[in-house]
Amino acid sequence: MDAESDVALDILITNVVCVFRTRCHLNLRKIALEGANVIYKRDVGKVLMKLRKPRITATIWSSGKVICTGATSCSFIFFNSSEEEAKFGARRLARSLQKLGFQVIFTDFKVVNVLAVCNMPFEIRLPEFTKNNRPHASYEPELHPAVCYRIKSLRATLQIFSTGSITVTGPNVKAVATAVEQIYPFVFESRKEIL
Repeated sequence: MDAESDVALDILITNVVCVFRTRCHLNLRKIALEGANVIYKRDVGKVLMKLRKPRITATIWSSGKVICTGATSCSFIFFNSSEEEAKFGARRLARSLQKLGFQVIFTDFKVVNVLAVCNMPFEIRLPEFTKNNRPHASYEPELHPAVCYRIKSLRATLQIFSTGSITVTGPNVKAVATAVEQIYPFVFESRKEIL
């Protein structure tokens, strides 16, 4: 078995964070009183609104800025479906704000963060991996059980655990997939041999 052989790795998208603007001022008190599935955080000046399908939690500010978190897709097979689901959820949220009487215009939609999990078919020797990849990898076992590996060109961060589990954070789904492809040969070099 070598690092160049084709290995199918399942990348599970666990969270997609996106933002959009409504181009109008939002009365948080009105949203809290008339909206469904709403939590009003008056002390912080925001409203949390939850949708069931897709399962999304939105943070709404009176300025019209909305941050949506929680959009996921079951598997990486549907390449951009997580981002599509995030956009669909954001549009549904904008529609529900329109139904409350606000002049919402859905603008400036952007996926800002994607969180994914991938499991390697082997365990990894973290000290050896860190030593081999020193400028990009940092390992502080007293503080955190994972190696933090940054890929600046992709703006992606990977948390690599000795069990072979890798948590990837990146700006979009494509960057997450590319980060996993790039890291595989390096973690393969530092795999634990099975006796």
